[in-house]
Amino acid sequence: MTREQFEELVSQALDRIPPELTRLMDNVAVFVEDEPDPGDPELLGLYEGTPLTDRGEWYAGVLPDRITIYRGPTLRMCESQEDVVAETEITVVHEIAHHFGIDDERLHALGYG
Repeated sequence: MTREQFEELVSQALDRIPPELTRLMDNVAVFVEDEPDPGDPELLGLYEGTPLTDRGEWYAGVLPDRITIYRGPTLRMCESQEDVVAETEITVVHEIAHHFGIDDERLHALGYG
């Protein structure tokens, strides 16, 4: 799958997020990269920033939070295009949930591991 095709899958996954949630997202940007840091080659996605639940009066004038979805590990772990579509959607939801302050333990319990 080309990078452009994968970027389109990420875009489609973002489009499936309910509008009532996307309206609440604040100061966050989503990126697609081919590979994560070599120290964690199996990483599918990464949230970097300050979750909405941790922001206070001090939160102003900061760079956007960053959500990165990694193409290489996703393609390597999936056996079919349908698997890639499903895994990409799960990863996008997982990282957006971190933006809302939901931790990995809760996400795993909800099936977004």
